[in-house]
Amino acid sequence: MTSPKTKFCITILLILFSFFCKAQKAKIQRKELQNILLGQHLQKIETQEITLQKAQEAPKHFHPCPVIGIIMSGEIIFEIAGQEPKILKSGETFYEPKNTLILKFNNNSNTAEARFIAIYLKADEEKSIEFSEITK
Repeated sequence: MTSPKTKFCITILLILFSFFCKAQKAKIQRKELQNILLGQHLQKIETQEITLQKAQEAPKHFHPCPVIGIIMSGEIIFEIAGQEPKILKSGETFYEPKNTLILKFNNNSNTAEARFIAIYLKADEEKSIEFSEITK
């Protein structure tokens, strides 16, 4: 029987492989992008492709489950409460810890949309996202 952590690792590898495999004859190269210890039982994985329009800002929010993802196109301004904001570019990964306030996840471009894949790592039937009225 396959453990939940093994299933999770296999799922992530398949997602990343499907997006970045260029040619079947090319030598497969691997580069670690993230290594996260969740410390929770994994029951369910939900994957979403999300598009932010030009200069669109996500409201302050948190996730009742950990979220990992990868920027597919564009640039995102990403700020977790208590940390410095950073710019995420196409091909870069991100991690949003469970129940942690996300102050910014905004499209950094006034001329192009930004697209990313978000993978919600659920222990049960948690919601994917909750919006916050908290201000900085």
